[in-house]
Amino acid sequence: MKRTLSALVLAMGLMTVQGQSQATTVADIQEFTLNNGMKIMVLEDSSIPNANMYLFWKVGSRNEAPGITGISHFFEHMMFNGAKKYGPKMFDRTMEAAGGANNAYTTENTTVYTDWFPSSALETIFDLEADRIANLDINAKMVESERGVVASERTTGLENSNWRTLMEELKGAAFRAHPYSWPVIGHESDIAAWTLDDLVQYHKTYYAPNNAVVVVAGDVKLAEVKALADKYFAPIPAQAPPRAIKTVEPEQKGERRVYVQKASVTSPNVMMAYHVPATRHEDYYALDLLASILSQGNSSRLYQALVDKELALEVDTYFPMSFDPNLYYLMGVAAPGVSADQLEKALIAETNRIAAEGVTQEELEKAKNIKLMDFYRTMETIDGKANTLGTYELFFGSFDKLFSAPDAYNKVTTADIQRVVQTYLKRANRTVAILDATEETDK
Repeated sequence: MKRTLSALVLAMGLMTVQGQSQATTVADIQEFTLNNGMKIMVLEDSSIPNANMYLFWKVGSRNEAPGITGISHFFEHMMFNGAKKYGPKMFDRTMEAAGGANNAYTTENTTVYTDWFPSSALETIFDLEADRIANLDINAKMVESERGVVASERTTGLENSNWRTLMEELKGAAFRAHPYSWPVIGHESDIAAWTLDDLVQYHKTYYAPNNAVVVVAGDVKLAEVKALADKYFAPIPAQAPPRAIKTVEPEQKGERRVYVQKASVTSPNVMMAYHVPATRHEDYYALDLLASILSQGNSSRLYQALVDKELALEVDTYFPMSFDPNLYYLMGVAAPGVSADQLEKALIAETNRIAAEGVTQEELEKAKNIKLMDFYRTMETIDGKANTLGTYELFFGSFDKLFSAPDAYNKVTTADIQRVVQTYLKRANRTVAILDATEETDK
């Protein structure tokens, strides 16, 4: 019955996604590449009179080096601070006057700028984006102002987020060679040390059109997008391709541990992470389903074993998409009276139990159904479509992998779940980070 249910939900999900009246099949995704190397995908969807533009830049903290860490995130701030045609504060004001809004985010792998607007404002958006790509004003006064903002953001973030504090320390221990070892926001000393030349060269290299994927979705026509791209984006010159990331993290051959003392912590926090392959690896789907089995919902493994039994106040997993092999995180906050050691052992016991006994077919079917429902819910909006298309293009190598994702999830077996736990979630491959008010004394 469970297998039949999954097949039924899969069929309903595909019907919902592919049966949408607007732009939800592979054939409806139209793409072209400008002579300068900028790739543009267009998704026509006239369900509402709005559109969006997602600009995916293939630059994140992995592209940095000691001395300029955090510079990718810094540009997320700088890109809103004025260019040749649209000066300071004019980007937001012009977009808002046209009925639009925007946002941006930076990760280890990418920097993404998102614009939402009435379809009638499409040319304005092209003009705004082209100006800051080609003519960003990197001046000393603005740089110093934003440098202070970012430095404050780093300090405040570490003060306010125990997870962020733990993750920074854990990554530094888990990675000995790869640039994933530093936080996206960068090291404090590097934030203070960026030079104008560092910024100018970084923008020229990584904000070149040949280093971008652009998705335009909504009430637009391909011909109109092409014409505007030719007018505004095509004249921006390509640059030499960025340097390749050649460093391969050496195999971890034993458990690593870090401890962070924070006087304000009222209950121990435990985070553990395991090295796993990059997103394009065939094990991605099994590992993603495992995360749901472990932590999604009150019936998940970790919730039942730790929260229900009053060992933890909260538990979670984190599995980021990634260009290179990265980390698979498990984390928990201890319940009152529970030590960090007790919480750590309880987290490990659950993964060891799956390694030894596997998971049930019912657990796996539930996880698949959750993933599928999330998948087609995302694809019901033009915003979700644009973000997902660009994400699959970058992390899976082609946007069409998006449309085979439901089938890829459905093919995962209970044996696959057990195998990935046995392969990756083992002690020698683990880094453990503890955050507590006081460190345990030597025995």
